[in-house]
Amino acid sequence: MATTADIRTGLIIKLDNSLYSVVEFGQNKTARAAAKVWAKLKGVDNTRSIEHTWNSGDNIFPVRVEKKAFQYLYQDDSGYNFMDNETFEQIALPENLIDAPQFLKEGQEVQVSINTETEQPMSVELPDKIVVKVTYSEPGLKGDTATRTLKPATVEGGATVNVPLFVNEGELIRVNTKTGDYIERVKE
Repeated sequence: MATTADIRTGLIIKLDNSLYSVVEFGQNKTARAAAKVWAKLKGVDNTRSIEHTWNSGDNIFPVRVEKKAFQYLYQDDSGYNFMDNETFEQIALPENLIDAPQFLKEGQEVQVSINTETEQPMSVELPDKIVVKVTYSEPGLKGDTATRTLKPATVEGGATVNVPLFVNEGELIRVNTKTGDYIERVKE
């Protein structure tokens, strides 16, 4: 059992028979009333985002989550297939559990969050930054590095990333998977 004093960003709690991840939280104190604890919550097993307020000291119900390393294998009719790096057991997950499916590459290592009570996978997290190859882009202009003008480029996996004009087809670039933004060009 935990109380509102144990709330922290990233904690997964059970509220109204659904699981929510704490995105942001804070405390409101007034001179006459008891302190209140508020939190912005994002649904783990649903698509809802809500705000909830508790009295300071109220009980909350955290869910124990374990992160395990998995390797992405392929996509088929059953969903996205991953293999546990320790037991070599394979699981298929739907697209809505993956934070950035457009950046998945075969053989890529990801972190899968698993609810330890039910042994059910809850989400798939890619590394914050990955290196991908540009598969299609308009020809670049040599020496055009002074401006921050961007052009669309297709990377392996089919995602479109806005890149500077000097990036050409066939080059490797580093991309932020959380925002989908170009970070830098990578030398081979």
